[in-house]
Formats: sequence, C-alpha cells, structure tokens
Amino acid sequence: MSQQVSVRVRKGSAQVARKRRHFRVRKKVVGTTARPRLVVTRSARHIVAQIVDDSASKTLASASTMEADIRNQNEDKTRKARQVGALVAQRAKSAGITSVVFDRSGNKFHGRVAALAEGARENGLDF
Repeated sequence: MSQQVSVRVRKGSAQVARKRRHFRVRKKVVGTTARPRLVVTRSARHIVAQIVDDSASKTLASASTMEADIRNQNEDKTRKARQVGALVAQRAKSAGITSVVFDRSGNKFHGRVAALAEGARENGLDF
C-alpha cells in the first residue's frame, strides 16, 4: 500500500522530500499507551513538541517556543528548542511517562530537532 504525496510544489523540492520522509517514518512509528509518540513540528520560527497516545487519540503533554516563558528569552532557536525538549520531558514525567517513540515528522535529525531530543533525554525521557 503506497501513498502518493499530493503537494502543489515543484518536483524535487524540499517540501516534497520532507513529505516523503514523513510518510516513511509514520509507517513504522506508532504511539501506544505504554510508549506514546513524541511528535516534533518545526516551522521557520517555532518548534512544537507533543506527546501523543495514538490508541486513544489524545495529547498527553506538550510544549512549544510560543509559550511566554520561552518566547521572551533572547536565545537562538536551537537553545530554545533544547528548552522545549526539557519542558516536554518534565511535563511527561508529571504525567507518568518515562519512555516515548520519537517522531521527527519528516525533518532531518539535525539542528533544532536534534537539540529538542537532547533536551528531552537530559531530563529523563527515554527513546
């Protein structure tokens, strides 16, 4: 069962490549109650992390750079992404979650996405 990417952009563009990577990742990565999915959504300015239980279709914890305490800091985007990872890990711990499956949403594991993962791992989240 193959899914086609329906994006109105040029063939060979970065958006099409990201969509293909996203489909490839989502075929394998599924969040369960025992091990929910840590979803990373990245835009040009912000980054959002959510912990999702796919079996119940619920978001268990989330954090983003749009929150007031992170947004008002004069840090670069990579440092803010690390803080988002630390914050989502703390919120996951308070919800009783220690282990997750990492879903990078088709983004390359580099830069801000990697910094978020490091921040989450440093604060006790296992993936």
